Amino acid sequence: MKTIGIIAEYNPFHNGHLYHINKIKEMFKDSMIILVMSGNFTQRADASIINKWDKTEIALRNNIDLVVELPFEFTCESADIFAFGACSILNHLKVDYLVFGSESNDIITISKIADIQLTNEYDLKVKEYIDKGINYPTALSKALESFGYKGINSPNDILGISYVRELKKLNSKIIPLTIKRTNEHNSTKLTKYITSASSIRENIKKKKIKKYVPSGTYKYLKNKLYFIDDYFPLLKYKILSDIDNLNIYHGIEEGIENKIKKVIYDSNSYNELIMNIKSKRYTYSKIKRMLLSILVGYTKEDAKKRKDINYIRILGFNKKGQKYLNEIKKKINIPIYTNYNKDLNLELKVTSIYDCNLVKKEIMNLIKE
Repeated sequence: MKTIGIIAEYNPFHNGHLYHINKIKEMFKDSMIILVMSGNFTQRADASIINKWDKTEIALRNNIDLVVELPFEFTCESADIFAFGACSILNHLKVDYLVFGSESNDIITISKIADIQLTNEYDLKVKEYIDKGINYPTALSKALESFGYKGINSPNDILGISYVRELKKLNSKIIPLTIKRTNEHNSTKLTKYITSASSIRENIKKKKIKKYVPSGTYKYLKNKLYFIDDYFPLLKYKILSDIDNLNIYHGIEEGIENKIKKVIYDSNSYNELIMNIKSKRYTYSKIKRMLLSILVGYTKEDAKKRKDINYIRILGFNKKGQKYLNEIKKKINIPIYTNYNKDLNLELKVTSIYDCNLVKKEIMNLIKE
């Protein structure tokens, strides 16, 4: 039996994710699927619209056998750190294959690009562009173009390159494979049967998304939803109460705290605050990650402790997943947690802050009544 790894956020789980799983089942008739999943916040520093426990239940109902949480300190980061954390977990779990969606569906080219990105020459090119004031994602793209690879800007291909590169750095035996992605990852427009998670989130309040998600997902989308915008009052309070200490938080650098101090008073929403801070040097995503660090109290000291995956957090499994865990746990040299442990203190704090959104909704409902 082959063990297949998936890295996903399921924000939310939709028809495209189900297609991905079904294609894996076609490729590997006798297989077990392990999902490494971001928890209550995502790689783009958004709140997961469905909490991680409900996402786990949805995954297990759709042929995932074992669900493992990607720790917060690896989730809400750049693609490189996100990929390192997720691939490290799959490596610890002795996975045979990593199967990911790709716009190009060209694993050979993706692997060649990963090799280029591991060279000193590539690093020097990236630094050269950054020194010119170009933001990091654009610097990566321009550096790649200098090696003859143009137009590599599709989000799943970029993330896939990160996966392959991290597997190479880990000297992993995991074999990466691709499945052709059938829609635009970041498009906010609803397409036919399979559409992007971004488009579902964009249209969810309009109640137009039922046909784009499995019925098991849809029932969770009718209530208990979390949106990053709803945390703005809490974020603004946190910034104002820590106004002279913002530079202690992860991602706050090069005096950006002064810009935050200047604009916070006149910013009245999450997005307005981001746009008031935004500049050529700081991308939308980078600013969102800074603000999330402030929101959850994730400091530079906390980030210094992030060197490697030092535990595996199990969110759920079926009988096949449980059997697999029992078979390999003696081969894994880091702790495996199914219940609370002091190593999970950061996750506990992050989850508690995430749940403040639900408390707010309950209060608002009481006021309406």
